[in-house]
Amino acid sequence: MKISELSIEGAWEITPVQHGDPRGVFMEWYRYDRLAEAVGHPLRLAQANLSTSARGVVRGIHYAQVPPGQAKYITCVRGALLDVIVDLRQGSPTFGKYETVRLDDVDRKAVYLAEGLGHGFCALEDDVTISYLCSETYNPAREFAIHPLDVQLNVAWPADSPVLSARDAAAPTLAEAAERGLLPSYADCREYIQSLRA
Repeated sequence: MKISELSIEGAWEITPVQHGDPRGVFMEWYRYDRLAEAVGHPLRLAQANLSTSARGVVRGIHYAQVPPGQAKYITCVRGALLDVIVDLRQGSPTFGKYETVRLDDVDRKAVYLAEGLGHGFCALEDDVTISYLCSETYNPAREFAIHPLDVQLNVAWPADSPVLSARDAAAPTLAEAAERGLLPSYADCREYIQSLRA
């Protein structure tokens, strides 16, 4: 298993070693100890989610208030998607920037994103199935979204006509969320993550 930090602090790409023979494939898609070694603390597993999406569906950009936020470990178990990680932490050197990783059922990569980062994805084919582990349970009072088509973020979604949920279509832009005080602070996120390492 190879774990590499992306250009956004707190975002990691995980590439598993696949062992295949005529019977099929075996791999470790999550290792508690290896991830903890890379990110500096263990991932608390509080909830596991699974969703399916049709081609062209865009979900996100979702994030949770910090503390405690919600770290996520995400993989695609069927099909292919473009995973998008956005730095929403005000004061961060990469604030407003995003990173993409293709997740599919061939390379079987995963991504880990720390508390305070935004997450979204675009399904590249029908019946895409995504599975993710979360450090906190869903709490609607602390969960937020940024409009995925925000021109300030300018995410290059690979869909001619992205299909959005009503919630995502009504989400504020990054600038609007900042004006309303809805974005996490880089300092608060770093302080919280440091507390997990203590």
